[in-house]
Amino acid sequence: MNSFPKQIPIFPLSGVIYFPKTNLPLNIFEQRYLDLVNDCFRKDKFMGMIQSKRKDQEIYKIGCLGKISDLKKSEDGRILINLTGITRFEILEEQENKKLYREFKVEYKKFSSDLTSILEDVSVVSLMEKIKIFFRKNGLLLNWKELEKLEKMQRINTLAMISPVTNEEKQKLLEAVSLKEKVKTLEDIVIFYLHDVTFKNKTIQ
Repeated sequence: MNSFPKQIPIFPLSGVIYFPKTNLPLNIFEQRYLDLVNDCFRKDKFMGMIQSKRKDQEIYKIGCLGKISDLKKSEDGRILINLTGITRFEILEEQENKKLYREFKVEYKKFSSDLTSILEDVSVVSLMEKIKIFFRKNGLLLNWKELEKLEKMQRINTLAMISPVTNEEKQKLLEAVSLKEKVKTLEDIVIFYLHDVTFKNKTIQ
Protein backbone atom coordinates (compact mmCIF):
# COMPACT_ATOMS: atom_id res chain seq x y z
CA MET A 1 0.00 0.00 0.00
CA ASN A 2 2.92 2.34 0.72
CA SER A 3 3.91 2.30 -2.95
CA PHE A 4 0.73 4.04 -4.06
CA PRO A 5 0.46 7.84 -4.10
CA LYS A 6 -1.41 9.45 -1.20
CA GLN A 7 -2.57 12.27 -3.45
CA ILE A 8 -4.00 11.45 -6.86
CA PRO A 9 -5.70 13.21 -9.75
CA ILE A 10 -9.32 12.19 -10.14
CA PHE A 11 -11.28 11.59 -13.32
CA PRO A 12 -14.96 11.76 -12.29
CA LEU A 13 -17.23 10.10 -14.81
CA SER A 14 -20.95 9.52 -14.47
CA GLY A 15 -22.11 6.02 -15.27
CA VAL A 16 -18.65 4.44 -15.32
CA ILE A 17 -17.87 2.15 -12.40
CA TYR A 18 -14.37 0.75 -12.56
CA PHE A 19 -13.07 -2.26 -10.60
CA PRO A 20 -9.64 -3.65 -9.66
CA LYS A 21 -8.22 -6.29 -12.01
CA THR A 22 -10.30 -4.99 -14.93
CA ASN A 23 -9.34 -2.87 -17.94
CA LEU A 24 -11.03 0.33 -19.03
CA PRO A 25 -10.45 1.97 -22.43
CA LEU A 26 -10.97 5.74 -22.39
CA ASN A 27 -11.24 8.32 -25.14
CA ILE A 28 -9.97 11.61 -23.69
CA PHE A 29 -10.89 14.87 -25.41
CA GLU A 30 -11.65 17.52 -22.75
CA GLN A 31 -8.65 19.80 -22.12
CA ARG A 32 -8.65 19.32 -18.33
CA TYR A 33 -8.49 15.55 -18.71
CA LEU A 34 -5.95 15.75 -21.52
CA ASP A 35 -3.81 17.67 -19.02
CA LEU A 36 -4.53 15.05 -16.34
CA VAL A 37 -3.52 12.12 -18.55
CA ASN A 38 -0.38 13.84 -19.84
CA ASP A 39 0.70 14.75 -16.30
CA CYS A 40 0.05 11.20 -15.05
CA PHE A 41 1.90 9.60 -17.92
CA ARG A 42 4.96 11.77 -17.29
CA LYS A 43 4.87 11.01 -13.57
CA ASP A 44 3.84 7.57 -12.26
CA LYS A 45 0.92 6.72 -14.61
CA PHE A 46 -1.52 6.50 -11.66
CA MET A 47 -4.94 8.18 -11.74
CA GLY A 48 -8.21 7.68 -9.91
CA MET A 49 -11.55 6.89 -11.52
CA ILE A 50 -14.66 7.71 -9.55
CA GLN A 51 -18.34 8.03 -10.29
CA SER A 52 -19.78 11.53 -10.23
CA LYS A 53 -23.19 12.16 -8.75
CA ARG A 54 -25.94 14.08 -10.47
CA LYS A 55 -25.20 17.25 -8.57
CA ASP A 56 -22.48 19.41 -10.05
CA GLN A 57 -18.97 18.66 -8.71
CA GLU A 58 -20.26 16.04 -6.25
CA ILE A 59 -18.61 12.62 -6.34
CA TYR A 60 -18.77 9.36 -4.42
CA LYS A 61 -16.20 8.62 -1.71
CA ILE A 62 -15.01 5.28 -3.09
CA GLY A 63 -13.26 4.90 -6.43
CA CYS A 64 -10.59 2.80 -8.12
CA LEU A 65 -6.93 3.58 -8.69
CA GLY A 66 -5.83 2.78 -12.21
CA LYS A 67 -2.50 2.72 -14.01
CA ILE A 68 -2.18 3.80 -17.62
CA SER A 69 -1.02 0.68 -19.45
CA ASP A 70 -1.34 2.04 -22.99
CA LEU A 71 -1.53 5.53 -24.49
CA LYS A 72 -2.02 6.67 -28.08
CA LYS A 73 -2.46 10.21 -29.37
CA SER A 74 -4.74 10.83 -32.35
CA GLU A 75 -4.25 13.42 -35.07
CA ASP A 76 -7.31 15.38 -33.90
CA GLY A 77 -5.86 15.94 -30.41
CA ARG A 78 -7.61 13.14 -28.53
CA ILE A 79 -5.77 10.67 -26.31
CA LEU A 80 -6.77 7.01 -26.22
CA ILE A 81 -5.70 5.16 -23.09
CA ASN A 82 -6.17 1.80 -21.45
CA LEU A 83 -6.44 1.89 -17.68
CA THR A 84 -5.65 -1.17 -15.59
CA GLY A 85 -7.49 -1.35 -12.25
CA ILE A 86 -5.17 -1.72 -9.24
CA THR A 87 -7.04 -1.14 -5.98
CA ARG A 88 -9.95 0.79 -4.56
CA PHE A 89 -9.42 3.96 -2.55
CA GLU A 90 -11.38 6.13 -0.16
CA ILE A 91 -11.33 9.90 -0.54
CA LEU A 92 -10.19 11.84 2.50
CA GLU A 93 -10.17 15.43 1.28
CA GLU A 94 -9.73 17.57 -1.81
CA GLN A 95 -6.37 19.28 -2.33
CA GLU A 96 -6.22 22.79 -3.70
CA ASN A 97 -4.29 23.23 -6.93
CA LYS A 98 -4.02 25.56 -9.90
CA LYS A 99 -4.72 22.83 -12.43
CA LEU A 100 -7.82 22.34 -14.54
CA TYR A 101 -8.48 18.94 -12.94
CA ARG A 102 -9.09 18.00 -9.31
CA GLU A 103 -6.75 16.17 -6.92
CA PHE A 104 -7.60 14.38 -3.69
CA LYS A 105 -5.87 12.93 -0.68
CA VAL A 106 -6.84 9.25 -0.49
CA GLU A 107 -6.18 6.09 1.49
CA TYR A 108 -6.23 2.42 0.49
CA LYS A 109 -6.04 0.42 3.74
CA LYS A 110 -9.76 -0.45 3.79
CA PHE A 111 -9.31 -2.37 0.55
CA SER A 112 -6.06 -4.26 1.17
CA SER A 113 -7.74 -7.47 -0.06
CA ASP A 114 -7.61 -6.06 -3.62
CA LEU A 115 -3.88 -6.75 -3.67
CA THR A 116 -3.66 -10.13 -2.00
CA SER A 117 -3.08 -13.34 -3.90
CA ILE A 118 -4.82 -15.30 -1.14
CA LEU A 119 -8.47 -15.55 -2.13
CA GLU A 120 -11.36 -15.95 0.27
CA ASP A 121 -13.03 -19.35 0.23
CA VAL A 122 -16.25 -18.07 -1.33
CA SER A 123 -18.55 -20.20 -3.45
CA VAL A 124 -19.78 -18.52 -6.63
CA VAL A 125 -21.72 -21.50 -8.02
CA SER A 126 -25.15 -20.14 -7.11
CA LEU A 127 -24.30 -16.66 -8.40
CA MET A 128 -22.98 -17.99 -11.71
CA GLU A 129 -26.13 -20.03 -12.31
CA LYS A 130 -28.36 -17.01 -11.74
CA ILE A 131 -26.27 -14.45 -13.57
CA LYS A 132 -26.17 -16.58 -16.72
CA ILE A 133 -29.98 -16.54 -16.74
CA PHE A 134 -29.96 -12.80 -16.03
CA PHE A 135 -27.65 -12.07 -18.96
CA ARG A 136 -29.66 -14.32 -21.28
CA LYS A 137 -32.92 -12.58 -20.34
CA ASN A 138 -31.27 -9.26 -21.18
CA GLY A 139 -30.09 -10.53 -24.56
CA LEU A 140 -26.42 -10.28 -23.58
CA LEU A 141 -23.87 -12.71 -24.97
CA LEU A 142 -20.79 -13.58 -22.99
CA ASN A 143 -18.03 -16.13 -23.48
CA TRP A 144 -18.59 -17.92 -20.19
CA LYS A 145 -15.80 -20.45 -20.77
CA GLU A 146 -13.26 -17.66 -21.14
CA LEU A 147 -14.69 -15.81 -18.15
CA GLU A 148 -14.38 -18.88 -15.95
CA LYS A 149 -10.65 -19.06 -16.74
CA LEU A 150 -10.17 -15.85 -14.76
CA GLU A 151 -9.31 -16.06 -11.08
CA LYS A 152 -12.33 -15.60 -8.84
CA MET A 153 -11.88 -11.95 -7.85
CA GLN A 154 -11.23 -10.85 -11.43
CA ARG A 155 -14.25 -12.84 -12.63
CA ILE A 156 -16.60 -11.26 -10.07
CA ASN A 157 -15.23 -7.76 -10.67
CA THR A 158 -15.70 -8.20 -14.43
CA LEU A 159 -19.30 -9.34 -13.95
CA ALA A 160 -19.98 -6.47 -11.55
CA MET A 161 -18.59 -4.00 -14.09
CA ILE A 162 -20.53 -5.24 -17.14
CA SER A 163 -23.83 -6.32 -15.57
CA PRO A 164 -26.90 -4.40 -16.80
CA VAL A 165 -27.78 -2.87 -13.43
CA THR A 166 -28.06 0.72 -12.22
CA ASN A 167 -25.07 2.95 -11.50
CA GLU A 168 -26.09 3.05 -7.84
CA GLU A 169 -26.09 -0.75 -7.68
CA LYS A 170 -22.65 -0.90 -9.32
CA GLN A 171 -21.38 1.64 -6.80
CA LYS A 172 -22.71 -0.58 -4.02
CA LEU A 173 -20.77 -3.48 -5.52
CA LEU A 174 -17.62 -1.37 -5.70
CA GLU A 175 -17.97 -0.44 -2.04
CA ALA A 176 -18.44 -4.05 -0.86
CA VAL A 177 -15.19 -4.54 1.03
CA SER A 178 -14.75 -8.33 0.92
CA LEU A 179 -15.20 -10.74 -1.96
CA LYS A 180 -17.83 -12.59 0.08
CA GLU A 181 -19.82 -9.37 0.54
CA LYS A 182 -19.50 -8.53 -3.16
CA VAL A 183 -20.71 -11.98 -4.27
CA LYS A 184 -23.72 -11.79 -1.94
CA THR A 185 -24.56 -8.24 -3.04
CA LEU A 186 -24.35 -9.12 -6.73
CA GLU A 187 -26.46 -12.25 -6.23
CA ASP A 188 -29.11 -10.27 -4.30
CA ILE A 189 -29.26 -7.69 -7.12
CA VAL A 190 -29.59 -10.39 -9.78
CA ILE A 191 -32.30 -12.22 -7.82
CA PHE A 192 -34.26 -8.97 -7.51
CA TYR A 193 -34.18 -8.43 -11.28
CA LEU A 194 -35.06 -12.04 -12.07
CA HIS A 195 -38.05 -11.95 -9.73
CA ASP A 196 -39.09 -8.59 -11.12
CA VAL A 197 -39.00 -9.89 -14.70
CA THR A 198 -40.90 -13.04 -13.73
CA PHE A 199 -43.55 -10.95 -12.00
CA LYS A 200 -43.97 -8.66 -15.01
CA ASN A 201 -44.28 -11.61 -17.37
CA LYS A 202 -46.99 -13.15 -15.22
CA THR A 203 -49.00 -9.95 -15.03
CA ILE A 204 -48.85 -9.44 -18.80
CA GLN A 205 -50.21 -12.93 -19.40
